[in-house]
Amino acid sequence: MVEVKGVRKSFGGAEVLKGVDLRVEPGDVVAVLGPSGSGKTTLLRCMNFLERAQAGLLVFDGKEYDLQKAGKKEIAAIRQKTAFVFQNYNLFLNKTALQNVTEGLVVARKVPKAQAEEAGRRALDKVGLSDRYDYYPSQLSGGQQQRVAIARALALGPEILYFDEPTSALDPELTGEVLAVMRQLAEEGMTMLVVTHEMGFARNVSNRVVFMEDGAVVEEAPSKEFFERPKSQRTRDFLRLIAQE
Repeated sequence: MVEVKGVRKSFGGAEVLKGVDLRVEPGDVVAVLGPSGSGKTTLLRCMNFLERAQAGLLVFDGKEYDLQKAGKKEIAAIRQKTAFVFQNYNLFLNKTALQNVTEGLVVARKVPKAQAEEAGRRALDKVGLSDRYDYYPSQLSGGQQQRVAIARALALGPEILYFDEPTSALDPELTGEVLAVMRQLAEEGMTMLVVTHEMGFARNVSNRVVFMEDGAVVEEAPSKEFFERPKSQRTRDFLRLIAQE
């Protein structure tokens, strides 16, 4: 279980997160929706200490951490159990798909190279890239690059996967192959927190939806209820606008 309480974050004089609370249970697939600038990505980054919150608590596996004051050892311990998939892949251009997947295992976790490569091949197989071990990013489509990034995250054996708009850089055809992998992971019980604009994924794959605006959670509900019976007028307006688009 992962929970954050009272997360606050400002950039300069702009308060981006205004005391956000969020809870993710094991096996949950939580979709975080909202307009651009609502604080979705910042929340995700604060939860994995890619940004340092000014206030808030993180509860992970029963242990409580201060998001502002957590030290390097505490952050390292949390990251042993989490993995982050970025919008723009963040692959090493001079390394093959397999090398990209194994880099974190070998360098950060000191896993023997042969063992890391075995784990890397399993992860690439899982995302449908068993024929692309030796391909460089420049030889892969955007969808394939994002699947390498997902494989890199999976190879770490995380308890929870954080996704930050994983399809935003892809055209519709390539988006489908990435979402198919994420659907498969959800069906297998992987715990995921997904910042996304993909309404189909939020409706059909996630089991819970969180809607954010202006640095706060406006509404949170089981996915079916969120889409069929939204309580907030702001949520209804958002869904109506999305439907028109």
